[in-house]
Amino acid sequence: MSPHPLRDLPPRAGFGLKPEHYADVLAVAERGAPPAWVEVHPQNYFGAGGPPHRWLTAIAAYVPLSFHSVGLSLGSAAGVDRGELAALAALCDRYEPAMVSDHLSWSNGPDDQFPDLLPIPYSHAALDHFVREVGRVQDRLRRPMLIENPSRYLSYARDDWDEVDFLHELCRRSGCALLLDINNVEVSAFNLGRDPAPWLAAFDPALVGEVHVAGHSRQDDDMGGTIAIDDHGSAVRDSCWDMLAAFFRRAGPKPVLIEWDSDVPDHATLMAEVAKADALLACEPVDA
Repeated sequence: MSPHPLRDLPPRAGFGLKPEHYADVLAVAERGAPPAWVEVHPQNYFGAGGPPHRWLTAIAAYVPLSFHSVGLSLGSAAGVDRGELAALAALCDRYEPAMVSDHLSWSNGPDDQFPDLLPIPYSHAALDHFVREVGRVQDRLRRPMLIENPSRYLSYARDDWDEVDFLHELCRRSGCALLLDINNVEVSAFNLGRDPAPWLAAFDPALVGEVHVAGHSRQDDDMGGTIAIDDHGSAVRDSCWDMLAAFFRRAGPKPVLIEWDSDVPDHATLMAEVAKADALLACEPVDA
């Protein structure tokens, strides 16, 4: 990979940029108080022009961007979606985002595209495949990328790797880094009957380039139990804030994103969540 100029994300709180908030974000930016950074799903900007690009171009003049892709389908047997990668590369050339990320998942089959981020087995073969596909993306984008840990609703039998070890080895072999989604750790631990605290503690902070927190829901299932749903449709849970604080004490400040993708609140409510994250970043010392 050749060097690529980046506009770094500051170790501050950002949020997912939604059309509902375009005008508010631009207004505060023009008054001299822009947000620290914002994240967008690049697939929403694959069109050549129109209002989305006019807004994003105006906001990007003030605010660093992080591109959080949901469509590369790195874990699909056929490999990364070539059309998605070409469109993502063009958008990166247009906006020069500070970060680009995608997921430890797959979503494309031979004849279908699924509206979900589906789990992969943590096998030696899956690791070899993921290393190859991440390398292909990084070579095309001329930059390292971040890979997000998934929210899981089941686990495969006879995995060769624990999830955290799988991700660490992926970073070592491909040169990528991690997008650590703490809400996903909590959701996965709840659904798989595990303790989220040691799961989170196993992540190497040196490999983490960005952190996500979000709300999730819990619903009764058909078998008399309860399942955690990673819906990003509510305020961050107190338990997730506690886990974020524990991670900051160990890792020091990192860029942290408030995800709120459904039942999107008004701008003031979202900024209150951002302020909570910034308060944690300001006051948490690193553990010795």
